[in-house]
Amino acid sequence: MAGPVYGIHAVEALLARDPASIVRLQVQRGREDRRVAALLAAAEAAGVAIHRVPRSALDRLVQGRHQGVVAELIAGPAGLDKTLAREADLWVHLDALDHAPLLLVLDGVTDPHNLGACLRSADAAGVDAVILPKDKSASVTPVVRKVACGAAETVPLHAATNLARVLKGLKERGIWLYGTAGEAGSSLYAQDLTGPVALVLGAEGAGLRRLTRAHCDFLVHLPMAGAVSSLNVSVAAGVCLFEAVRQRAAAG
Repeated sequence: MAGPVYGIHAVEALLARDPASIVRLQVQRGREDRRVAALLAAAEAAGVAIHRVPRSALDRLVQGRHQGVVAELIAGPAGLDKTLAREADLWVHLDALDHAPLLLVLDGVTDPHNLGACLRSADAAGVDAVILPKDKSASVTPVVRKVACGAAETVPLHAATNLARVLKGLKERGIWLYGTAGEAGSSLYAQDLTGPVALVLGAEGAGLRRLTRAHCDFLVHLPMAGAVSSLNVSVAAGVCLFEAVRQRAAAG
């Protein structure tokens, strides 16, 4: 079986989008509140097996705040319909869009909490796909799913075997690449983000890798007014994405 999905939001999203991937839903004995009742009703409607177990059993299953619910999965990732497994799948997905794409590229984000938070922001901003390298990056683990609060099941995700080649392919399709770098001379807020755009953010601490940076059309910084010199990558991703959202809404 694949790793479990746990937490109210993550399990709600999984039941709504891919209940067939659930082998059984384990629910803490004694939890009878409204949110758990809604989960149980959704599971029963989908024909998902429900097991009532003591909290200690759930504590052994997962390391993290499970909120009394753990979904055990069949082999393969949850939300498989949203996984752009091959590079060709990514191009088909982008070519089918009827609007200018908004993409988020994460170059080597290794902290699962940061990846989960980035996916949550991407979902909220209506991002068309999140792209990350297959190696030297966090993968979509149970921790990522929990932090993402259901976004790991909704945001199309492509793990690139060769990120540089994918970036080149994006540029060939007319998508402008905006990379973030603290030393960049141009501000994010001075850019036109209303067209086909990929926002490219680097790893915690290290920033963008040299080859990734070289593929970017523009390097931009986030203006910092305080004493700190940079933001956590998940916070920076949210700022960048919602600046694009703001501009697109203003442009109509």
